[in-house]
Amino acid sequence: MADKEQVILFDGVCNLCNSSVNFVIDRDTQQHFKFASLQSDFGQDQVQKIGDDPSQLNSIVLIEGDRFYRKSTAALRVARKLSGGWPMLYAFIIIPPFLRDLIYDFIAKNRYRWFGKEDACRIPTPELSHRFL
Repeated sequence: MADKEQVILFDGVCNLCNSSVNFVIDRDTQQHFKFASLQSDFGQDQVQKIGDDPSQLNSIVLIEGDRFYRKSTAALRVARKLSGGWPMLYAFIIIPPFLRDLIYDFIAKNRYRWFGKEDACRIPTPELSHRFL
């Protein structure tokens, strides 16, 4: 992976996660991010690199070069690269991660119940396939 490449790992069967990927794609006008599902071979390899159990991960992971960010920190780092007013959300980075992640974990724990789940990972359209690993 290139030093400056930014990859978002997401739960490919989660409807909320897939909607979030669509949201980012629509607002990532500079195409900063590439995407891979946590269930993909690439996603599984990356999660193992950071020492997490791929079967237990219920968080977005942002890879920036050789750095990994999870949960609310990953989400805020993504928001600061989006168009519009979304970068202002990065101001919440001053809140300690354990507090931010309480909210993140609550949503993550309930995401399938609230938003549903697919049987298979998202398949990108031909126009977007270059953004998925």
